[in-house]
Amino acid sequence: QVQLVESGGGLVQAGHSLKLSCAASGRTFGSTLMGWFRQAPGKEREFVARIRMSIGTTYYADSVDDRFTISRDNAKNTVYLQMNSLKPEDTAVYYCAAGGALFTNWRPDYWGQGTQVTVSS
Repeated sequence: QVQLVESGGGLVQAGHSLKLSCAASGRTFGSTLMGWFRQAPGKEREFVARIRMSIGTTYYADSVDDRFTISRDNAKNTVYLQMNSLKPEDTAVYYCAAGGALFTNWRPDYWGQGTQVTVSS
């Protein structure tokens, strides 16, 4: 049984920071991908960031690049998302994702339940 558990969400003012964590259990993801998606009410789920767990290479959505930083701790089977200079449009439920294959778009095999991030103006 694979489980991804997010933590670290909350309410912050615009311009401030949050750091999300995602701890995986049930299997290791050291040879594949982990990362983050987000979904605002009434909108489609969108990709945010991913990291190749083996070598640490990263990729970000254009909307968050240079403000967000993804990192990982392979020994803990955990991925993080440091979010700086937050904007109201960053408000969403943030979902951890892991595994799967990278074709035109990343298609993860596993998903967390999500953590709410709310940014006030």
